[in-house]
Amino acid sequence: MSTPPPALPPVRTAVVGLGWVARSVWLPRLLNSPAFTVTAAVDPDERGRAAVTGPEGAGPTGLSVLASVAGLDPAEVDLAVVAVPNHLHCAVACELLTKGIAVFLEKPVCLTSQEAERLAAAERAGGTVLLAGSAARHRADVRGLYRAAERLGEVRHIELAWVRARGVPDRGGWFTRRSLAGGGALVDLGWHLLDIAAPLLGTAAFRHAIGTVSADFITRASSRAAWRDDDNDAEGEGEGAGEGAGEGAGDAAGRGGTDVEDTARGFLVTDDGRSVALHASWASHEAVDTTRVTVDGSAGSATLRCTFGFSPNRLDESVLTRTAEGTTRRLAVPAERVGAEYDRQLALLPGLLHDPAAQGRAIAEARRTIGAIERVYTSARAVQEVRESAPV
Repeated sequence: MSTPPPALPPVRTAVVGLGWVARSVWLPRLLNSPAFTVTAAVDPDERGRAAVTGPEGAGPTGLSVLASVAGLDPAEVDLAVVAVPNHLHCAVACELLTKGIAVFLEKPVCLTSQEAERLAAAERAGGTVLLAGSAARHRADVRGLYRAAERLGEVRHIELAWVRARGVPDRGGWFTRRSLAGGGALVDLGWHLLDIAAPLLGTAAFRHAIGTVSADFITRASSRAAWRDDDNDAEGEGEGAGEGAGEGAGDAAGRGGTDVEDTARGFLVTDDGRSVALHASWASHEAVDTTRVTVDGSAGSATLRCTFGFSPNRLDESVLTRTAEGTTRRLAVPAERVGAEYDRQLALLPGLLHDPAAQGRAIAEARRTIGAIERVYTSARAVQEVRESAPV
């Protein structure tokens, strides 16, 4: 009779960045999980620290509340969950990795291909691991889509769309400023969409990428995300590009401090001839927030319709169908509460920290994702430059 593997000790965890995603998603789950012990919380902003400690300045028992990651000791911290604004992801993660502290980094993992290489170097230098925080592929309905895709033969084409009726985050704050966020809906929602496509595409690189961006909704008060408290939040949402990201979306000064897109569309082709159509929108003409993923294969197709994220303006249920030889059949999808994918992803982290094969894996996927995003923005910028130079 085989002996079960010994139970792993609780992961001593620091939470870095105490904004919306940390307070609403990660801290409650970490504090309630016996697999983790939250030992530290870090935020340079006094308001962020106060949100954890409360009015009396006392946080949960054993929790150190710090203003900088410089105060984190790798002898006392196994993992840092990093949920800072996008433009700080690379710098903060590199500092922690170089110290030898493993990092679970909220998406987007990086904003440029150059940042991806900096993260890879820091991971190697510290002899530890970078893990990526993009939870959508851990949803029960997405896992059902993956199972359905196993019966579709060779994957030929994937359509990825996450279109919100209204859901512009932090309008006029860092989330809608290209220098701080790296881009708009493409970086925020598009990263999730490309992440769920990764298991279906394998390791093939993108050979071609074109795209467009627009910003028709971003300054409308009615398009703002209703489930966030952005007026009192200095951080970002974990539902979250390269240089030039968001160009073509308009001038910041003319849009109340916003210079990113609310909508992006792209078309990608891999080295082995498969295609990906991408549509990411923070706001639209639609009635409800809808995510749609279709996988076309040589032996059939499968489509998932659902709503990603925490928006209350969502479809009533997830619907997964498979079509082959003219017949469409609905497949069973287990119901789950909103946010269950984050619990599922968190449960995997202790094992990944002890998996030698995990090192470099997140970076490899991030390289491909940010490379595609950069090229879509480059394509959109080129079209915008032609349009602006055309005679009136």
